[in-house]
Amino acid sequence: MSDTIYIKSKSEIEIMRQAARIAAGARSMGRQAVRDGLTTRQIDKAVHEFIVKSGAKPSCLGYAGFPAATCVSVNDQVIHGIPGRRVVRNGDIVSIDLCAGYKGFIGDCAGTYPCGEVSEEAQKLIAVTREAFFEGIRFAKVGYRIADIGGAVQDYVEGHGFSVVRDFVGHGIGRGMHEAPEVPNYRPERGRHNPRLVKGMTICIEPMVCAGDWHVEILDDDWTVVTRDGSLAAHYENTILITDGEPEILTMADDI
Repeated sequence: MSDTIYIKSKSEIEIMRQAARIAAGARSMGRQAVRDGLTTRQIDKAVHEFIVKSGAKPSCLGYAGFPAATCVSVNDQVIHGIPGRRVVRNGDIVSIDLCAGYKGFIGDCAGTYPCGEVSEEAQKLIAVTREAFFEGIRFAKVGYRIADIGGAVQDYVEGHGFSVVRDFVGHGIGRGMHEAPEVPNYRPERGRHNPRLVKGMTICIEPMVCAGDWHVEILDDDWTVVTRDGSLAAHYENTILITDGEPEILTMADDI
């Protein structure tokens, strides 16, 4: 990934708003598909069909060889779960991560949702992960640095007894799914590239939170990331625009 940060023009931002609205709608469709007895492949199908019917492309499909439109990760799977024959059952938590490409730009979002009745720990984990995003965007304003966002996320998560993944981070977004800068969910070491935020930047803030230890590993499929200790994990992400005032959450539509 290049270190160049691309500042979007007004016309590019408007296209990104449209891409993001489609992505947000697709996330909502995936959330509605999380129910007892459905496979992760069926969830992916619902998302894929929504994106295509909306006039967009599922950007995850084929990205570096990924075989589906949606990353569907269950329980201890943090991110990049490959949809397949796995059946979702009551008590599971399901993370849905997707991108929609529209007229050359991409919207990216994710969320973790309960299937039926879940444990108190799972409920808390989902809530803390989502709220950590909102803690982070308080610093997504002109003049602050990327590290200010990550520090806020980390402090909130750890203050509630959970941990943040270090191996994967948020990112810039636009014509590319992953653009500069990286957006860690923790306070990076001093000396690491830590740019100031400026108007026209578009980034994805995406807390990835573990109920136990933050260490993760990648399964033999070379995609699925799981917690090393088998603890539950949750993920929440939105594409945001840095403005001259409050940040604009481009993928907020249809989220609950």
